[in-house]
Amino acid sequence: MNMTVEKPRPKADPSDIPGKTDQDHQGPSAFVRTVISAVLYAAAMYVELATDLFTANPWWRLTAFIAAYLPVAIPVMVEAVKGFRKRDFFTEFTLMVVATLGAFALKEYPEGVAVMLFYAVGELFQQAAVGRAKGSIKALLDVRPQTAIVVRNGQATEVSPGAVQVGEVIRISPGERVPLDGELKEGSASFNTSALTGESVPRKVDQGGVVLAGSIAMARSVEMIVTKPYADSSLARMLYLVQHATAQKAPTELFIRKFARIYTPIVFGCAVALVLLPMLFVSDYVFSTWLYRALVFLVIGCPCALVISIPLGYFGGIGAASKRGILFKGSDKLDRMAQVNTVVSDKTGTLTEGRFHVTAIHAVGVEETRLLQMLASVEIHSTHPVANAIGEYAKEAKVEMRVAQVEEIAGQGLKGKVEGIAVLAGNAKLMLKEHVNIPTQLLTDPETIVIVAIDGKYAGHVTIADAPKADAKQAVAALRAVGVREIIMLSGDKQSVTTRVARELGINDATGDLLPEGKLERVKALMQDPNKIVAFIGDGINDAPVLAISDLGIAMGGLGSDVAIETADVVIQTDQPSRVAEAMLIARRTKRVVWQNITLTFTVKVIVLILGAGGLATMWEAVFADVGVSLLAILNAVRLIRSSPK
Repeated sequence: MNMTVEKPRPKADPSDIPGKTDQDHQGPSAFVRTVISAVLYAAAMYVELATDLFTANPWWRLTAFIAAYLPVAIPVMVEAVKGFRKRDFFTEFTLMVVATLGAFALKEYPEGVAVMLFYAVGELFQQAAVGRAKGSIKALLDVRPQTAIVVRNGQATEVSPGAVQVGEVIRISPGERVPLDGELKEGSASFNTSALTGESVPRKVDQGGVVLAGSIAMARSVEMIVTKPYADSSLARMLYLVQHATAQKAPTELFIRKFARIYTPIVFGCAVALVLLPMLFVSDYVFSTWLYRALVFLVIGCPCALVISIPLGYFGGIGAASKRGILFKGSDKLDRMAQVNTVVSDKTGTLTEGRFHVTAIHAVGVEETRLLQMLASVEIHSTHPVANAIGEYAKEAKVEMRVAQVEEIAGQGLKGKVEGIAVLAGNAKLMLKEHVNIPTQLLTDPETIVIVAIDGKYAGHVTIADAPKADAKQAVAALRAVGVREIIMLSGDKQSVTTRVARELGINDATGDLLPEGKLERVKALMQDPNKIVAFIGDGINDAPVLAISDLGIAMGGLGSDVAIETADVVIQTDQPSRVAEAMLIARRTKRVVWQNITLTFTVKVIVLILGAGGLATMWEAVFADVGVSLLAILNAVRLIRSSPK
């Protein structure tokens, strides 16, 4: 039974990604407030340092710094109040408000404004980084065609893609995006699929070939027969997966969020203790001195860098992968991909193209061209995949077809006459039935072959095989290069065919003649080893159980079944197995950046917290420990979005 993705899908919204507060979506107003505050602060500092005006008029000094403080402080105060209403008292906003108001109480006005101003600057950098992370999602949303030209009763009508029914014909002009998945009605055409796959090389599609929604028609106008409703198209499916990828949090991300909820109240408690406990032990205790140290401690302790940069790092990795046609269904899946050391793959449709090709022609007593001509002339009357492969090969070889009368014999082959000449094309059973003498080795040949007899005599045979994908061998080599210890191929095809393909690709462990249950048992056995993190790559309905049970399921998403795509944790939209190793590199790089940010943040904060508690760090060092580290962590995360995996 075929399954489809969930319906109805929520509308893809590029704003539904990691951020910190509603401030992230305020756009230019946040920038304007920050500029106003910075200008007023610079003016106040000039008067403070270059004149005696504030010395003679302390109220003017307070007024000037309050004017510089309020534009950037009010939004933070609003967020703190929102937190109080939700009974979330210990937030970074509360920390900032308490620390800066405390600085004002101690008449340290410049430092109080500086803390909030630099915090606002950090917010602007955060918004820029998040905006860059959203870029890949917005690029995907931009490829959604808003209309489709459907041909009904010979008339071209512009409608919404959702109004087009399966089986209807749509027309796409050169330079326009394909609105729905379909098959090319006639001829051949080239399509730009870079928005879906990240590949700049145009993809050529022949008559009957699959064309994916989001592709751009090149050179000529084409007509397509719609095969899926818009909600089930590859483009809609990809948008849905990428949009909701951040819903599933990685273990590291979940830990940090839980940690921040515990950590922030502890920072408050330590700050209060830093003010009160010295009363009992310090003989020359001065309240304002220890209050200042406590306020510095609060600013330093703000968990902003962790709360912002870690989700942003994971989203950056997911965005970078989506640009390459690799769709992670959550940052937890990305984390798991980084740990994979054993890869098990299906053969047909995953490492091979999933369709037959003519690999060899053996002619006996006739010319090879003549054999192919007679064979193709009868095979074009059949819809069998083997017949289609022979027909395509003959067209490429520019062999002229002859008029034929054909009778199809179920399970055996074809019998017919080509311009009066009797032709048989099929398996050994057909030849034996028609009393044609054939070489004995053909009776047990493990390959898929089509035997040909002309006028009752054996004239040769054609070998048919499912060819490996163009990048399959490269994919195996790339997996080994990234440190995958075991690469295993499992297939329902004949053992001899499976062994041949495995040998060609450089895979040492290959098992054929497997039912879906056999694949499942083999993967379960591998997963018994606690040192193995097993990823399974598949594309068919029969692969769904193994995709579900493995540590990480990877589906070929371009032409793969809906069941496999829905079950998998990662979808390779390009159908290229080489992207699996690329996904591992992106995942590992993301995890490395996340841990770099965690290490950087904790190291700097612990050092400055100790200095602040001892009175050796001022509010300026506190600003660096909070805002400075946040900026460094954000910029580090942005590298994931900007660069390709290495």
